[in-house]
Amino acid sequence: MAEHREGAPAVEPTPAAPPLLTVMTTTDSAEKARRLAEGAVEARLAACAQISAPVTSVYRWQNRIETAEEWQILLKTAPACYDALEAHLIAAHDYETPEIIATPVVRAGAAYAAWVRAETMAP
Repeated sequence: MAEHREGAPAVEPTPAAPPLLTVMTTTDSAEKARRLAEGAVEARLAACAQISAPVTSVYRWQNRIETAEEWQILLKTAPACYDALEAHLIAAHDYETPEIIATPVVRAGAAYAAWVRAETMAP
């Protein structure tokens, strides 16, 4: 580890590629959220998913302000799985324009990151 002034360790640079991604989507019912989450985990495109609900969404759609009750799904995956996970969610989703947002995880426990990578690899 590099040393900084007066013996304090320097900050280690973060790796170029994030160890994990969190991917969020929403849907309009608990059952649909469960199906999307289970389908992604069963296909090994996500190691796990959490469903939070209900949330109130406010958005503009076709020139109108809409308010809807939705269920939010947060999936954990390896970066290499993102494209396949996005395609899976689009195919399984009933929204015309589903929200699918990926956020890089800057830091993760080594054991947890290894578990996510192991669970998202073909057996």
